[in-house]
Amino acid sequence: MESPVEESPVDSFLLLSFGGPQGPDEVLPFLRNVTAGRGVPDERLAAVAEHYYHFGGVSPITAQNRALLAALGEEFGRRGIDLPLYFGNRNWHPFLTDTARQLVADGRRHALVLATSATGSYSGCRQYREDLARASTELGTAGAGLRFTKLRHYFDHPGFVAANATAVRAALAELPAELREAARLVFTAHSVPVSMNATAGPDGGLYLAQHRETARLVAEAVRGAGAEFDLVWQSRSGPPQVPWLEPDVNDHLRALAAAGVPAVLVAPTGFVSDHLEVLWDLDQEARETAAELGLRFVRAGTAGTDPQFVAGLVDLVEEQLSGRPRAHLGRLGVCGLHCPAGCCPAPARRG
Repeated sequence: MESPVEESPVDSFLLLSFGGPQGPDEVLPFLRNVTAGRGVPDERLAAVAEHYYHFGGVSPITAQNRALLAALGEEFGRRGIDLPLYFGNRNWHPFLTDTARQLVADGRRHALVLATSATGSYSGCRQYREDLARASTELGTAGAGLRFTKLRHYFDHPGFVAANATAVRAALAELPAELREAARLVFTAHSVPVSMNATAGPDGGLYLAQHRETARLVAEAVRGAGAEFDLVWQSRSGPPQVPWLEPDVNDHLRALAAAGVPAVLVAPTGFVSDHLEVLWDLDQEARETAAELGLRFVRAGTAGTDPQFVAGLVDLVEEQLSGRPRAHLGRLGVCGLHCPAGCCPAPARRG
């Protein structure tokens, strides 16, 4: 699926993401795509669908990704990078296979691929690699010469950390001055089955470790070395008998309130845009939990199209095109360059 850049010159750029419905009639078909092969009945999907209907059946992720793609294009222009930009999704239009077909029709043969997941995991990395391989295969002989090079993870890239730190500072400024210092920094990411975290890399525990590293770097950028913070989880799904990473953000808010914490700042550093899971799980559910507890609550924005984040993503492109040094801030090292076949395998499905 991947090839060294020197074997086939890069001639395009692909933003690869999750996808989301763009109208009420698309919600259930989209959710069926997301859960395909898992035997999830429609009555369970209907409960999740209500979150989308709350926002008119439109997930904001598509518009947010198109805004990011436009911002990347502008940064490409500033740096003299002449690559056409494409957009594809795993679960909804524009589907990756259709985008791959367009790449071939346009005469493209080697695309750099940026996935909208900053960390390694099955769903955030390995599955995207499988998607890319499948897209080429589904095109038959037409896709035989199409190559993809997936850009590395950026959970600790200076641009990603700086954008999130800027958002945290802005959210802190929303609190009364007397609460800012006492506000607890709580970072969130999408929970996954414990088995997925345990198999998320050659050393295990990669998913949790990378999210914790992002949280540490952002907290220290805002409050200095050794800053205290919490990493919690949100958006859990799946049968209750399967253990997932904990604590859930709402449970954690209850624990903080019981401990006498007066205010909390929630920063969803596990996501790159304010899509539906951020808007529902945090702005609706977590905010309501905090209100019930009398806990002052503010939420930081995601990296989105912050110029620091966009510039950092283009740095990743230049790493491939011109050998730019690989910038990273964390203690875990660069991840996602040459993932072996056994890295981040799918977790065993039970229940």
